[in-house]
Amino acid sequence: MAYLMLRYNLKDGVTPEQFEQWVRETDQPAMRGLKRVESFETFRVTGLLMGEGAPAQSYFEIFEISDLAGFTGEDMPGETVQAIMGAFMQMADNPEFNIAERL
Repeated sequence: MAYLMLRYNLKDGVTPEQFEQWVRETDQPAMRGLKRVESFETFRVTGLLMGEGAPAQSYFEIFEISDLAGFTGEDMPGETVQAIMGAFMQMADNPEFNIAERL
């Protein structure tokens, strides 16, 4: 099992309400419908547990992917992911995509 973790802020002019509605209505149903995506969650960061100031990112996502090679080789270039990524990249400012594994 592999994990894909995204960290990002929203671009100027994109409101949290607008983005979160898109996540609930479009992003999550489409990505959760992919056979290699075992789970997919989006989180809004609400603060820091320790320290002062604002968190570095406002949102993060965690995908649990059963077959990373199949996901990157077949799902990512496919129509569903390309449509979602096109819309996502219009709203997310400089997202960081991390591949992780459970220890």
